[in-house]
Amino acid sequence: MSTVHKTNTRFVGKMEFDTEINGHHITLDTTEAGGGENNGPSPKPLLLSSLAGCTGMDVVSLLNKMHVSYSDVNIEVEADLGDEHPRMYTEIRLTYFIKTEDKDKMEKAVNLSKDKYCGVSAMLSKVCPIVTNIVYL
Repeated sequence: MSTVHKTNTRFVGKMEFDTEINGHHITLDTTEAGGGENNGPSPKPLLLSSLAGCTGMDVVSLLNKMHVSYSDVNIEVEADLGDEHPRMYTEIRLTYFIKTEDKDKMEKAVNLSKDKYCGVSAMLSKVCPIVTNIVYL
């Protein structure tokens, strides 16, 4: 049986929208130069944040299952935006910052997230290469 995800997005004014996801509200907007008031993230960077959250949850879950000690997890995402409309990302770079002694298991967790578990990564990688890097603190 498939799972259905549902959101509701309501126009607020100018370029601002309010999105409700499972009772949580997120304001979407754009810069003043784009006709908005910069009251929230624009959709494409929010998509990058969703990617970071998805893979981050995978990685910490996997590290916990592997009984790996870690701290200071941070995921930075950078993406190159193409010039032609529709403006799509041409490359996404994920950098994981983490304190851990077990580099082999950290690399395994990142690869499992990228290749098997993270649905956001799986969808995005069909249209854009995703490059990963790990920085050990």
